[in-house]
Amino acid sequence: MKNIGFIGAGNMGGAIIGGILKAGLFSKENIMASDLSGALLDKRKEEYGIHVTTDNLETAQFSDILVLAVKPFLLKGVIDQVKDHVRPGVLIVSIAAGWTLAQLEEAFGGQTHVIRVMPNTPCMVGEGMAAVFAGKYATEEEIEQVRTVFAVQGKAQVLEERLIDAVGAVSGSSPAYVYMFIEAMADAAVKGGMPRKMAYEFAAQSVLGAAKMVLETGLHPGELKDQVCSPSGSTIEAVQVLEERGFRGAVIDALVACMDKTIKMSKQ
Repeated sequence: MKNIGFIGAGNMGGAIIGGILKAGLFSKENIMASDLSGALLDKRKEEYGIHVTTDNLETAQFSDILVLAVKPFLLKGVIDQVKDHVRPGVLIVSIAAGWTLAQLEEAFGGQTHVIRVMPNTPCMVGEGMAAVFAGKYATEEEIEQVRTVFAVQGKAQVLEERLIDAVGAVSGSSPAYVYMFIEAMADAAVKGGMPRKMAYEFAAQSVLGAAKMVLETGLHPGELKDQVCSPSGSTIEAVQVLEERGFRGAVIDALVACMDKTIKMSKQ
């Protein structure tokens, strides 16, 4: 079995490790994680029984697959530190936004096998949506292996890199928008007399159920909306208010702003 290493053992790295162990894709003996935080590493070792270290070079030398799970502003420093210490033929997997496949390949030099992945935080509860983008030297076997690693935490699809900015807006960042929507619905329910904790549960479960209806019925979201809107009913009144306040336009504008920002980040 191949060894997989993680530079960065935070929320996302920890979620990926938990997912691949639960699915049996790797054994704990074949996983190593490094991080600056000793307390965080102790937590990962206690949770998963994996190898941990504060030395990124140790992780780089251990790994057949090296996952860079650090913030984008830390990525250059990490690459400069480990690029001369990775195993021959190592597969580099980056989940950092803003670094293109070409930039990653150039940073590591030579014909490095590189794959980018854009996951999102719901992977921490097994309902993530990840997009996989393959570099020109990555093999079909490597691409499918990485897709499988992220699919066990929800869903994962292989896409062309030209779509990464749209992916970032519609899945990478979108949990934040959904949390705001849930919070706003709960606030309204509290105003109507519902206890706060109950309001969050009702709002969140409704969003979860509506999302599953879209995914599992195959019906257009507009058709599903129409099924809830009875003639002269209360739901269509709420829909009218949302339309009057520019609900859909605001959502579209927000995602376009997110895409624009991502494009600017990639050019820095």
